[in-house]
Amino acid sequence: MAARLLEVAANSLASALAAQLGGAGRIELCTALELGGLTPSHAQIALLRERVALPLYVLVRPRAGDFLCSDMDIETMQRDIEACASMGCDGVVFGVLDAGGDVDLARCRALMAAAGRMGVTFHRAFDLVRDPARALEDVIALGVERVLTSGGEPSALAGAAKIRGLVEQARGRVAIMPGAGIRPGNVAQLAAATGACEFHASAKHSLPSGMRDHRHDRLGMGDGEIRTDGDEVRALVTALAGD
Repeated sequence: MAARLLEVAANSLASALAAQLGGAGRIELCTALELGGLTPSHAQIALLRERVALPLYVLVRPRAGDFLCSDMDIETMQRDIEACASMGCDGVVFGVLDAGGDVDLARCRALMAAAGRMGVTFHRAFDLVRDPARALEDVIALGVERVLTSGGEPSALAGAAKIRGLVEQARGRVAIMPGAGIRPGNVAQLAAATGACEFHASAKHSLPSGMRDHRHDRLGMGDGEIRTDGDEVRALVTALAGD
């Protein structure tokens, strides 16, 4: 059985450190997990690069919403990618589609050029393409390392059959990494069903606010922090290793 790796989507230095202690194999740094993830600040990237030993990939997504990018979006993404390279990141994560639901090859090539020697993951924009088989060949041609996908379903487990089809089509030319709804109780089942070797999870939990005597809950701005749970990461890693 090929070695399996867990990538954790971490939204802060604290989350990344928890993921590292839990045994994760790689960090995807992002912010705004509740929006599907956005580009983190350069300060966050720099701190993680200094203090976390795991391979570090950074999500490059300038706004919430769809994956149809304007020229301004692409310019922003290029500059963020160049900043990641200058800070010594191992890779970046992005995905751009055209209005017809295909991979926007021209814009993706520009971003690949900005990435240079860094690794690239094509993210879950892949789950919105009109023709996954064609899109997979397109991203392979771009030269990305892996594709993050739920198989076009709300969870990776629901999309397991489609993910297995992608794994079989890829034939080792690119890694297919299931993500969405992955938990310690289902990751071994997902691994067996898909044949994938890399898995993506946030393993997040909510921490209550430390504010005690002066809170305004009715404003919706005083909630606690969302952070990666190191124990859940450890349980995921154990489940993957034990199947």
